[in-house]
Amino acid sequence: MEEELISKKDLLQITGISYGQLYRWKRKNIIPEEWFIKKSTFTGQETFFPKEKILDRIDKIINLKDDLSLDELADKFSPSPSDIMLKKHEIIQYKIASPWSFSVYEEVFHVSEEYSFDEVLYLYTLDTLLQSGEITVEEGKAIIEILKENYSKLKEKEYEVTLLRRSGVGVWIIHEYSKDIYYDPRCKVVISHSITKYVEELKLKLEKFNNNL
Repeated sequence: MEEELISKKDLLQITGISYGQLYRWKRKNIIPEEWFIKKSTFTGQETFFPKEKILDRIDKIINLKDDLSLDELADKFSPSPSDIMLKKHEIIQYKIASPWSFSVYEEVFHVSEEYSFDEVLYLYTLDTLLQSGEITVEEGKAIIEILKENYSKLKEKEYEVTLLRRSGVGVWIIHEYSKDIYYDPRCKVVISHSITKYVEELKLKLEKFNNNL
């Protein structure tokens, strides 16, 4: 589960941003503190970042920073939920979740007139994973149950969901990003995805929904 890293020096060179911009975005939590990884090198201690995540985040920031204030950017990338309530047909209409994923969801949780941001996030996560073809329906039911039970504790930090499978049996782990996890080496890591990434993707979809109201 090793993730490719990029050094701070290379990051600044590739993206063209300044040292000051990088740390200003860190102070505003536009770039999570967990992404600043200290490692010892032959020249001393250096800062590294998860390459794919940081390059994607900086690209989004650069595209948005002329239209949004730092506080607005911080809200956009915050793992904390937005205040919104959606009806079932709206969730399906705006392709947040498919009718099939909704039927799986409703086998686990009761049918509601409206769904909160948290509930929509569980639906979106379930739909994304099911549509990928990487998980079974039962594994999908398991992840939304785990998220519902634990999400209130996961909002302020960077967490990932990881699916391990051994002999056809899947087990979900929710763990803090950049922290080591240890598991039976006979298990296969099926997926390991950032919860914050799902939140960001969902917020972008909800923006399109709000713009069409």
